[in-house]
Formats: sequence, C-alpha cells, structure tokens
Amino acid sequence: MSTTFTLTPDEQRLAEQYKTELQKRLKPKRYRHSLCVADAAVRLAQQYGYPDLSKAYFAGLLHDITKNDSEQQHKSRMQQYGYQPSDIEAGQEKLWHAKTGVLVLEHEFGITDRELLTAIRYHTTARAGMTPLEEILYLADFISDDRDYDGVQEMRQAAAQDKQTAMEIALCFTITDLVERRKPIHPDTLDAYNELCIKE
Repeated sequence: MSTTFTLTPDEQRLAEQYKTELQKRLKPKRYRHSLCVADAAVRLAQQYGYPDLSKAYFAGLLHDITKNDSEQQHKSRMQQYGYQPSDIEAGQEKLWHAKTGVLVLEHEFGITDRELLTAIRYHTTARAGMTPLEEILYLADFISDDRDYDGVQEMRQAAAQDKQTAMEIALCFTITDLVERRKPIHPDTLDAYNELCIKE
C-alpha cells in the first residue's frame, strides 16, 4: 500500500531529533526495525481510518526506545520512576522495554500524550479494550518490512484485509509461541484474546 503521508516541518525536525537519539540507544538492526514499524503504523492508520498519521508514525518510531538497554538499566529505571513489575513481568525481561520505554519517554523526553504512551506500553502484551492506535502499533510490530518469521506473509495479508482477524491471528501466534516455550502468558494478553473471542 502506497503512502502519501508527510510530516510537517516541525514534526520532521522532531523526528530527526528522535532518530538521532535512537541511533545512540539502539543497535543498527533494532534502529532499522523502528523505522520499519513507523512506516507500517502509518500504512495501517491510513487503511483503518485512524486520523492522526503523525501520532501513528511517532508511536512506531519510539516503541522500542529501551529495547537494547541492559537488565540493570531496565531495573534502575523501573526503580527510579516507581514502576513495580508484576510477578509475570519480573521474570520476563522481553516485556520490560514496553514499560521502561514509556517511563523514558514520559520523564526524560517530556512526552505527555497518553494515547501514544499507552500504545507503546501495550505493544508487547496487548490488552482488553485496546484503542485504535494500540491495535495499529501492535500489528505494525508484527508486519513491519524487516520481519521474516514463519507466518509473516499470512500476518501481513490478514492485516491488509481486516483488523480484527489480524488481531486474532497475532494473539494466537503469541499465545501459542509462549505455550510451546513453556513461558507464562501475561494476563493482558489473555484478556485481549478472550475479548476478541467473546465479540465473535
């Protein structure tokens, strides 16, 4: 899907500042992923009729800002900013960056937009009652151009056709993967899946 999206001059300057910061914090592969998710988020926002394409872009760009932080950096930030991980979160470092990313963006970057921040907060687990931007970012992370996991083409096709079907496939993929690896499933993920099932 082609995109006609362009940032305003002020947004472009802000995007360049964020990109410079991301290049300092992220490994090259993760930085490229962030750019790809930003592009995917804009495409999905256009497709699903979400009006704020700039917000979708920035959510995608910033969603993994602390992904390459060390275990100690994550723990220090959670302690510094008063975030208490749940028992399930405490044992799964893969989930931490969604929480610490929000803390960094809010306390160090001065971002106050709750819609953007919650989209980043739940981009790994999803949750029941997701906002349109939360769903867009969750799916964009699955279908970005750099992704090459088994089933990604099916995921992209689903996202191009119907958001609810794509969310169901994505959540099933996540839950199945966690079960196969004998990992605990975050309650937010189960709540998101159950909500979709009940809606059918």
